[in-house]
Amino acid sequence: MNTEFLLTSLIIIASPGTGALVTLAAGLSRGPRAAVIAALGCTLGILPHMLAAITGLAALLHTSTAAFEALKYAGVAYLLYMAWMTLKADGPLQLDADSCAQSDWGVIRHAILVNLLNPKLSIFFFAFLPQFIGQNVEQPTLLMLQLSFIFMAMTFMVFIGYGVFAAGVRGRILANPDILKWMRRSFAAAFVGLGVKLAFVQGNSVS
Repeated sequence: MNTEFLLTSLIIIASPGTGALVTLAAGLSRGPRAAVIAALGCTLGILPHMLAAITGLAALLHTSTAAFEALKYAGVAYLLYMAWMTLKADGPLQLDADSCAQSDWGVIRHAILVNLLNPKLSIFFFAFLPQFIGQNVEQPTLLMLQLSFIFMAMTFMVFIGYGVFAAGVRGRILANPDILKWMRRSFAAAFVGLGVKLAFVQGNSVS
């Protein structure tokens, strides 16, 4: 296995982003089980981007301004929706002692949508993975699948780490109303910030 691929993937995965934020929120609001479910949802949200890259659809996103902009602004709108719902006391990402009422499907659905509506992932697979596939490889598609699933497995494990850590400090946060209010506002602001950042992403950028 290419060490450079593993190190680069780890840096990309561990960098703060929407998936990590959703998993942290799940761990804080609903405990370790919800954190694992959210990590799974974020990981599953990678699949469409991976398949798009392998089938060549990512090339369309990379070259078609209209297609890229449509997906991008759908992602921006959803991130702003997540920010609004986080601020609401009865929203799906509420951080309070009664937040366990949300179903597992509700957690995983939001996690999937966050990554599904992120066009940067498609561009990432389109621009990043081919660098680790040599021209003389007999089965490039198979190798791309293998690297993609390794990337997904790493994503799952790193996000579980984020979520379980958040679940570990959950009791202290829920016991303090001031911290609880600050955390809700901080998560909402983070979603808005990520939405604004995504709005300025260009079709040829994966950073």
